Amino acid sequence: MAPRGPASPAARDRWPVLAALCSLLRICELKASDDLRPNILLIMADDLGIGDLGCYGNSTLRTPNIDRLAEEGVRLTQHLAAAPLCTPSRAAFLTGRHAFRSGMEASDGYRALQWNGGSGGLPENETTFARILQQQGYATGLIGKWHQGVSCQSRGDHCHHPLRHGFDYFYGMPFTLVNDCHPGRPPEVDAGLRARLWRHTQWLAVGLLTLAAGKAWGLLAVSRGAVLGAAGLLVLFFGCWYASFGYVRHWNCLLMRNHDVVEQPMVLERTTRLLLKEVVSYVERNKHRPFLLFVSLLHAHLPLVTTEEFLGKSRHGLYGDNVEEMDWFVEQDANRPHRRSTHQPIGSRILRAVEENGLRNRTFTYFTSDHGGHLEARDEEMGQLGGWNGIYRGGKGMGGWEGGIRVPGIFRWPGVVPAGRKIHEPTSLMDVFPTVVQLGGGEMPQDRVIDGRSLVPLLQGAAEHSAHEFLFHYCGKYLHAARWHDRDSGRLWKVHYVTPRFHPQGAGACHGQGVCPCSGDGVTQHSPPLLFDLSRDPSEARPLGPDSEPLFHAVVARVGEAVAEHRATRTPVPSQLTLSHIVWKPWLQPCCGTFPFCSCSEDGGPSEG
Repeated sequence: MAPRGPASPAARDRWPVLAALCSLLRICELKASDDLRPNILLIMADDLGIGDLGCYGNSTLRTPNIDRLAEEGVRLTQHLAAAPLCTPSRAAFLTGRHAFRSGMEASDGYRALQWNGGSGGLPENETTFARILQQQGYATGLIGKWHQGVSCQSRGDHCHHPLRHGFDYFYGMPFTLVNDCHPGRPPEVDAGLRARLWRHTQWLAVGLLTLAAGKAWGLLAVSRGAVLGAAGLLVLFFGCWYASFGYVRHWNCLLMRNHDVVEQPMVLERTTRLLLKEVVSYVERNKHRPFLLFVSLLHAHLPLVTTEEFLGKSRHGLYGDNVEEMDWFVEQDANRPHRRSTHQPIGSRILRAVEENGLRNRTFTYFTSDHGGHLEARDEEMGQLGGWNGIYRGGKGMGGWEGGIRVPGIFRWPGVVPAGRKIHEPTSLMDVFPTVVQLGGGEMPQDRVIDGRSLVPLLQGAAEHSAHEFLFHYCGKYLHAARWHDRDSGRLWKVHYVTPRFHPQGAGACHGQGVCPCSGDGVTQHSPPLLFDLSRDPSEARPLGPDSEPLFHAVVARVGEAVAEHRATRTPVPSQLTLSHIVWKPWLQPCCGTFPFCSCSEDGGPSEG
């Protein structure tokens, strides 16, 4: 289908009135015509707990701008990530499909991409909502975090890059923030492996010195060649260790504009300002045509880089400071100055840019997080550095527990989506794919399984219930839990087949591990499965049994039938998270300059793209 041109100003000015009439009469679907297609603004936080926002019950963190967004639109209270970890959750969000369908879930070991220089990533044959809207004539931009891979076989092939997945503009991190990006924080990427490699390097050094001393003193009959070979092995071993692990900040913490690395390593203190300028610039240069802009925030992921004016201002340490800065990033009121600023604000914030360009009523806005807060994120000196998941049990990485997958879901479209509504139906991040495709006038792919369902009828009020009767919750490639919304009784059942072993009190740590495992000794298999009634026990505090719930066997059997039907839709695909894909490959490493002497600095201003 040939791209369509931008709507005329007159036609777009008529849109708010027409949209309001449609919403009032409920006689037209929100599948926009050529001239009435909305701009689409998707904002995704990173590692944000659902309990960290005022509109979801927090009374100690200040998030007035996100709360206002919820007041002016619809707030979903059972919005669920398809996975409790970054890479698979975002793959599912972009494609509307469970991550295992694209190979973006792991069977064991690593569950997320670890290196810019790895070869794993979102396969080219996957279809993102950006690709479909691009075909409909939309400008499509991604600003912020990607974390879906970069290259496959050579440094420049960029087979997993955003520009190969329907985005025509990209500025941000091809990877994700990690502690290693901050020189003063403890290592995060493969910290355990790095410690073991360092010990091996020390043992090799001791062995080499022993051989050399024995040779020098005539105590050992060691040839000179053997000593030189051992020395060479030590140099090679140390070189590999240093290149991949000792230089993590250089290899992973960088910024790209389209296909070019523009800052390596990142200067964290100014990254927020650079991203904000890019957002404002993108809105301004595309305001006369329909656009899709995915703002993938770096807040509130470790190492919680926060500008000076927000440090020490919250009641919850560095994490709270970072969340309140994130809310400022989203700020929309052009007439209300930021209360903490001691200097001129850094340009306009995201929603303010939309409003100042006259796009408020023509923009469909969505705010969410990729999964729940990270309970294991702690520091001996700074204390808890992860989010709060409210009343919900568990957190980031923890399979099917609500705290790891229940996320904010806020939608605003003035005059079309009714303001001030709360919807308690089960929905998924995967639902954004068919919703955006419908709003943009595209067609859903017919050659693959799509797990998401359009939210348009639910948001508009034309449907009473979610299109999901069942939802399935994975940890890696393993099905940990499933939920059933029994519409006849109104009860919401949750069945857990596997749960991670973690300590609910305190940090919720999984036996000292950074993220809970999905299988092996770190999980508990349940036979019969655990059953909860989320409509009465949303905290999953009281498992039900045959003695306490007369419907126990009937519910478990019905959910089991749905699981069997769901598993029948699975087909084998190559895994993108195997060790061969995850391992750092120097020939794939993004670099500005001559590898390995990669170094460049962003000039601080956005470019035209």
